Formats: sequence, C-alpha cells, structure tokens
Amino acid sequence: MTLDLEALRARFGGDNGRLIYDEGFARVASRIFNAKGTRVAPFAGVPTLLDVPYRPMDWSAPDFSGLDVALLGVPMDLGVTNRNGCRFGPRALRTIERVGPYNHVLKTMPVMDLSIADIGDVPFRSRFDLASSHEDIEATLAAIAAAGVIPLSVGGDHSISHPILRALGRDRPLAMIHIDAHCDTSGPYEGCKFHHGGPFRQAVLDGVLDPTRTIQIGIRGSSDYLWEFSTESGMTVIHAEEIAELGIPRIIEMAKQTVGDAPVYLSFDIDSLDPAFAPGTGTPEIGGLSTREAQALLRGLAGIRIVGGDVVEVAPQYDATTNTAHAGAQMLFEILSLVPFSPSRSPKP
Repeated sequence: MTLDLEALRARFGGDNGRLIYDEGFARVASRIFNAKGTRVAPFAGVPTLLDVPYRPMDWSAPDFSGLDVALLGVPMDLGVTNRNGCRFGPRALRTIERVGPYNHVLKTMPVMDLSIADIGDVPFRSRFDLASSHEDIEATLAAIAAAGVIPLSVGGDHSISHPILRALGRDRPLAMIHIDAHCDTSGPYEGCKFHHGGPFRQAVLDGVLDPTRTIQIGIRGSSDYLWEFSTESGMTVIHAEEIAELGIPRIIEMAKQTVGDAPVYLSFDIDSLDPAFAPGTGTPEIGGLSTREAQALLRGLAGIRIVGGDVVEVAPQYDATTNTAHAGAQMLFEILSLVPFSPSRSPKP
C-alpha cells in the first residue's frame, strides 16, 4: 500500500481534523462530544457507577419509574470467611472513570441506549446483623423487580446473591451463569448457612435457582471437597484447569446451551480473575481467568435473557494499584452491555 500523505492531510488535517467519516463511529462521537468538540471530564462531578446519572431514593417510597436498569451498591461483608473489606466495593467502583460508554465489540452504548441510573445503596437497618441485612437486600431487590427494572448490583460479599435470587426468582426459579473461583455451594459454616461460601446451595433449596440450568465457570483452589452439591444437584461446573483445553468459544456455547431461553441471573465474583489482574479481594486463588478472557466470555453471552446480575468481592484495601476496582467496573459494564440484546427487549436505534 502506497502512502498518499497529501490525501491524508486533506482528509484528516486542518479544518477536517475533527471529522469522523465512519457513520457508526460518528454516531458514537456525536453522543459523547458537544458541538465544540469537548466532553465532560471523567474526573469531574459526583462519582457514580459507570458514570450514569444518580437518582437519589426515598426508600420509604422508592420511585423507579422510567428506568430500564438500576445500578445499586450492596456494601455488606458480614458473610466473609477470610479477609473482609468488600463492603467498600461499591465506593471503589464508583471512583473508576473511563469505562465505556461504547462497547466496541458488541457495538452498543448501553449507558445511552437504556434509561439507567445509580440509585445508591441498599438501605440497611444494621451494619452488624447478617440476617436482617439479607432481609433488607431481598426487600430492596423485590421492589426494583416489581417495577419491571433490571437490577445490577455491586457488592459486598457473595452472600448478597442469595437474597437477590430470592427476590428475582420468587415467581419461577432462575437460570444462572456464575463466574467465580469458588462454587459457593457449601453447607453451614460455624453454625451459619448464610455466609459467602454457600449462597447458591441455599438458593436451590429455596426453590429460586434451577441447578439444571446453572453453569459455574473458573472454579479452582483447595476447597473442591466442599462443593459436591453443585454436581449432585445438576449444575455444570467448568474448572479453571479446563478452560485452556475447552476454549472460550466452547464455554460460551456451553453456557448458552445450559441456560437456554430461561430468565438468567449473571453473577461475577472478582476472584474469578487471577490475582495478577485482581489482587484486591478476600479469597484470591491463583490460576484464574485473565481480564481479556473474562471480557470475551461475557461479550459472548449476548442474547441471553438477562434479568439481573452482580459484581462482588472487590476489597479495595488490598488493591494498591486500583486494578481490581477497574476490572470490576469493566465487568459491570460488560454485563450491562448484554441488556440491549436480551430477547425480552428490542434494541433501541
């Protein structure tokens, strides 16, 4: 190919320097930049999840009208079994800038194509009581679901998924795609069954999660002996050691086959990522997914009937570089990017 510098100068230099000729790219830019060619500084204003508008809630009479998706924080880590601190996860993700708004692989701008807001945090009655905290989560998520809004939650520890599933699956058990280092289907721990190592056992036993339509991806570590419930109940389990052999495209295919056309909950534990990419978590396990693999996996799920999701276990005090919070925010964006492709929705022009 011969370089025609004069043609490039004529097309992209001088007064044409701000022109974007590709129609798709021009549409994206027109929604981000104003007529003067500037955009809101990513470090300006009050931080919110994915920089979406903030809608403060009167939790005595919450108003979810007009929303397609609600982003909310669930700052509770009373169920951890190792290092605590993921109660600060929602705040950490809110400080991350420059995630989205354009998903160049799926070619969607969910933050602009959907009516979406950060509605703040679940209103907890007590910072000390695990049982009442789960009740508060369930009540909050039930109100969101009753309004026909898709909730995407940021934890907090993984025990929050149990009350969320109880809220979203109360009319019919949900399918689930669960990306994690741990199956989280163990039994009671020191007399408590509501810890972050067992939410999905309890969800199945409560009749709100269909194990035959559940797939768990990235499982590894030394606690496999605790998770026989997964296979005994009919869940599909893909260990981290199988990922290289199977390949991400095959795992995507398996996930879609498993959940079928059922309503799907998508749960992403940040410790599914190798600690080289996400050290800021309470139970890190080496040998995990790379951020690129996780992105490819999530993007490949476009078309599932997603009804809710979460990103959990970001503990920023172990995250010296903010890489973990950045990865968590990006995974939240990838999950949000699936919503416009859900069969229950028609993508907006």
